[in-house]
Amino acid sequence: MEQSFYVLNVNKSLFCYALLVFEAFAIGPFIIWMRVVFLLLGVWLATEFFLRLSNSAHLSFQHFRDHALGYLISFILSGRAIAILAEYRIYILDPMRIFVFWDGGFSFLGGAMGVALLLYWATRAQRATFLQWLDVLLPATTFGLFFDWVGKFAGGKAYGKPTDLIWGVTYDTISVRYTVPIHPVQLYYAIFFLLLTFGLLIIRKYTKRAGAETLFGILLASFATFFFEYFRGDFSIPVFATQLDFVVLIALFASLGVFAAVELSLSRIGMIIYEIALVGVFGGYIFVRSMLTYATYELRFSQFLAVLAVLSIVVYVLVHRRRYPHL
Repeated sequence: MEQSFYVLNVNKSLFCYALLVFEAFAIGPFIIWMRVVFLLLGVWLATEFFLRLSNSAHLSFQHFRDHALGYLISFILSGRAIAILAEYRIYILDPMRIFVFWDGGFSFLGGAMGVALLLYWATRAQRATFLQWLDVLLPATTFGLFFDWVGKFAGGKAYGKPTDLIWGVTYDTISVRYTVPIHPVQLYYAIFFLLLTFGLLIIRKYTKRAGAETLFGILLASFATFFFEYFRGDFSIPVFATQLDFVVLIALFASLGVFAAVELSLSRIGMIIYEIALVGVFGGYIFVRSMLTYATYELRFSQFLAVLAVLSIVVYVLVHRRRYPHL
């Protein structure tokens, strides 16, 4: 039986509390990973929550029944792909592990992104817009992420940096490179997503426009991710960016928003000119970027994605409300 020990240091000079949590347990010849148990629990409850929210919003989910297998496959493949990308070093050393789906390497958020992509494709022929579906998908996702992060805490995944705070935890497992108390960053995330779920339900009760839950949820989740990632101590894909990069990103998304807003009023030639101008300006910046000498900041890949999520969702919600003023 494999197990992990977490030590909650209250006062190093006096005493400490020890909390024993099983990383895995055996049932006959089978090993049950707690990370997988919490993940499956989150998937089940988040799905139930999503269907209930869809029903209360009077959104027809008949196509979910008709294409349930497609959504399941999209969820599994996307979640697995994001998990492999996040820990690509492990899978490069052992490529055959990619096909070992039961090793616990799965991203709940990645799976939800896969469902969202399929929803975007499906809603093109529906009366309900993609943003209306996002308003019910997002609270269900944050609810599922609560269980996902609790499972990561139990499995010693996505662990934190060393800390002297009284709530630091110590893992006795080879998957964690620190033997000193570290931030229980997984619990930071879990508590945040649980509170965010309740916050989104409150907004849902009082909002009158589509996109309020999505805008509020993505903004808060992105800011929290950007902040909490500074407490992470595990490996991540580094992203190096300058202040000018962020200025250019903001300009890019702003120009895309302008383009989406005036698209219907542009002639075909005007659209082509606009698109060529966008590609030329921002493509040119990418080409000359390596020649510029600006101070570079290192970000975790998830922090960079959080910045992109904020910019894209602000543009998308504003454009959607301009196109559908009645929603």
